[in-house]
Amino acid sequence: MLQMPIRTNKESQNKQNDLNINQSQTKKSQISSKAKLTSRNYYSNRMDWQYESPTWFKKFMACEAEALAEMKGEWKPKRDPTALLVGNYLHSYFQSRYAHRKFKAQHPEIISTRGATKGQLKKEYQMADAMIKTLRTDPMFKEFYQGKKEVIVRGEIGGVMWKGKLDCLPTNHKYFADLKTTMGINKRFYLPDERRYGSFIEAYNYSLQMAVYQELVRQQYGVQAVPVIIAVSKQDPPDKAAVSIPQDLLDYWLERVKELQPRIEAVKNGQEKPHRCEHCEYCRATKHLQQIISLYDLIE
Repeated sequence: MLQMPIRTNKESQNKQNDLNINQSQTKKSQISSKAKLTSRNYYSNRMDWQYESPTWFKKFMACEAEALAEMKGEWKPKRDPTALLVGNYLHSYFQSRYAHRKFKAQHPEIISTRGATKGQLKKEYQMADAMIKTLRTDPMFKEFYQGKKEVIVRGEIGGVMWKGKLDCLPTNHKYFADLKTTMGINKRFYLPDERRYGSFIEAYNYSLQMAVYQELVRQQYGVQAVPVIIAVSKQDPPDKAAVSIPQDLLDYWLERVKELQPRIEAVKNGQEKPHRCEHCEYCRATKHLQQIISLYDLIE
């Protein structure tokens, strides 16, 4: 078993037992006809089945049952879309003026329609404007965030096709930048699997995402680009930071992907029954009582 640099990530026992599935016996997810991956179909369900991605991989790591049900269209999480829209609002601004105008035209819900603020941006998007301003007026950011935007990369990892989309890739391909919004750059997040506190990067496992992106860039461009996370906080005024991830941690997560991938692909292909976490929204909604448990088992 791989050892995470400095710290060891714990997995639940049932998932540990499945890491021994032989990768050669696992088929990658397929659809009947292969379609070219483009910016228009990148987020489509069809491409999600054809290509693995960090987003879906992390969903399967969290709960296989929920991820599979969502991927099949049998379950739709009841998440508040505001946080996602705020992030997309910021991303569209730094992509291009056209992309930002298009985003605002496609999302009239970001404008207040009542009261004294009628016709103005809702407060969440006023905050997003402040986050945009703190970045666009920063000399280092202006120099650093130069290159092609929303660059699609793809490649094969362990026999499975993967896709990724880079926020910014300079022409020399020496690094790539990824914009992340967070409640607080120095805020502590509890990591239940490891029973400790960590940063927002650890809480959302952005190290896995950056490891996959680095490998896809290597395959597509022949260089080992350095991932840099440009973080900006949802505070007044917003905080900001350019954050690197140690290469040994990136190497660790790329190997973990290769270890965990056979099990996830087997679940997606119907070869293995998905595990339930019994704590997520989907598992709570579909749970049936099966046994009586001790009060000592209520808290893990």
